[in-house]
Order: sequence, then structure tokens, then C-alpha cells
Amino acid sequence: MATKKSKTSNKSVKASSTKPKTAAKTVKKPELEASKTNTVDKKSDQKLFKGFFTRKYAEKESILTVFKTPKFYGALLSEVLGTMFITLLILSLWPVGLAWSQSSGANVAIYAFAIIAIIASVYALSGACLNPLVTVGMMSTRRMSVIRGVMYIIAEILGAWFGWLIVNAFHLAGGESAMDVPVMAAIGENGFWPVAMLELVGAIIIGFFFARALSFKRSVFTFAAVVTGGIMLAFFVGFIASAAYLGLQNNMVLNPSIAMMLQIFPTAGESFGEIFGGICVALSAYALFPMLGGVVGFYLADFTAKLSGEN
Repeated sequence: MATKKSKTSNKSVKASSTKPKTAAKTVKKPELEASKTNTVDKKSDQKLFKGFFTRKYAEKESILTVFKTPKFYGALLSEVLGTMFITLLILSLWPVGLAWSQSSGANVAIYAFAIIAIIASVYALSGACLNPLVTVGMMSTRRMSVIRGVMYIIAEILGAWFGWLIVNAFHLAGGESAMDVPVMAAIGENGFWPVAMLELVGAIIIGFFFARALSFKRSVFTFAAVVTGGIMLAFFVGFIASAAYLGLQNNMVLNPSIAMMLQIFPTAGESFGEIFGGICVALSAYALFPMLGGVVGFYLADFTAKLSGEN
């Protein structure tokens, strides 16, 4: 009998000894849940920018493969034609009042609808970059390979040159002299930095809108409308700021390929040093700063999209 009592007492002791362990476990559960949530939050923060700098174009595209497909040559031709059409539009409207502080609403509407039509017509062929600052933004965010981007920029410069030749051919056929667009004179009159900053801000706007328009690439019209809206906003902001605060007019181009046709390469000067210095200043203001702005605009759009959780 004594042994049975001792066994029962031992069992009661064991039962009592096990109770604190369960209590201890219940106390640790909130701490474990908190640690789990913290680790989940850390993992989600790490995954937030995962793949931010990954390649977004075809992995097989390289200098050895890109020239083997006929689609690439069709894309180059569409970039040439699209940039040529935009150059024709800008240079044709310039003499009749596309100085934005003096232009009518009809000219602005014509410009907007024409750009929408040009972008929509070539988007399926090449993506409708039609601007070196957009192409550089695409390359920097790894949406486009370097070899494709370089060839696109060359095609865009050729397209702007063809547009310039066509407009000047009509001027010469009408008995007039070659078209003179006094864009680059603004650098000498008002200094380098105001013009460069206007180009930079406008390029950031265009780059941001183009990057965001890629989210609507399934709808060509929506894509073209968003891109055109960004271009119009950049021009309005730039020209209003330049006319109201800096006393400048007709000083913004926001397209390095077209800017190269507008006196970036002067044909006259007192010395070689003056010509070379003018080329460097003009290239910096109308090519380097817009390309930098395009890169900033693309990364700003991607960073905002990542923070908002958009894939």
C-alpha cells in the first residue's frame, strides 16, 4: 500500500512539475509571433527592391545576335522615320508661331495629335523611343541592350537630319535662305546654366512619363497619349518658366537628335577654338543634360513603382 501511495504522489509531483512548462510556453508565444512578423517584414523589405537592376530585355540579344534578325532593321527604320516625322512637325510649325508663349491653342492641339499619331504608328515596330534621352533611359534601366540603344540613337540622329534636309529643301526651292532657328543663341545671351537646367527638368518629366507609359503598353493609344502628355507638360513648364522668369524664347528642344540639327555644329567662327568651344557648350546643354534627365526620370518612375508594390 505504501508503494501505491508513493507512485500516486510521484505522479502528482510530475504533473505539478509539468504545469509551469506549459505556462512558460504560453508566455513565449507572443514573443515568437513578434519575431516571426519581424522576420517577415525584413524579408518583404529585402524583396521590395529585388530585381530592381535586373535585365529586362531578351537575354539572347547581343552584338553577335541582334543583327541577324530582320525585325531589328525594321525597328531601326521605324526610328529613322518616326524621328524624321517629329523633326518635320517641329520645324514646320516653328516659323508660324510655335513659340509657346505666343502660340494659339490650335497649334498646340495640332502638335499633340500629330505626336500621338507618330508614336502610335511606330510603337509596335520599335517601341517608339524617337528621342536619345528616352533611349538612354531605357538602356540605364536595362530595358534595352546597349547595342540596340546605340543603334537607335544613330537612327534617331539620321532621322532628324533627313527631316532637317527636307525642310531646308523647301526653303531653298522657294527662293529663301536656309532655315535659321535661333535656339543656341540663348546660351550666349543668358548663360549656360539656365538653359541646361530647363533641359534637365524637361527631360526628367519626359523620362518619367515614358517609363510610366510602359505600364499601358497593351493599349497603344493609351501609351501614346501618356507619352505625349509628358512631352506637352515638359514644354509648357519649360517655356513658361523661361519666358516668365528668364526672358528666353524658343530655347528648348528636349530632343538631342533634333538639337544637333539646330546649330549645335556651327559652320562659322573667328577661330577653331571658338567653334570647338561652342560645340562643347551646346552639346552639354542640349544633349548631355537631357540624357542625364532621362535617366533620372526613368529611375524615379521605377523607384516609385517599387515603393507602391507594382510589379
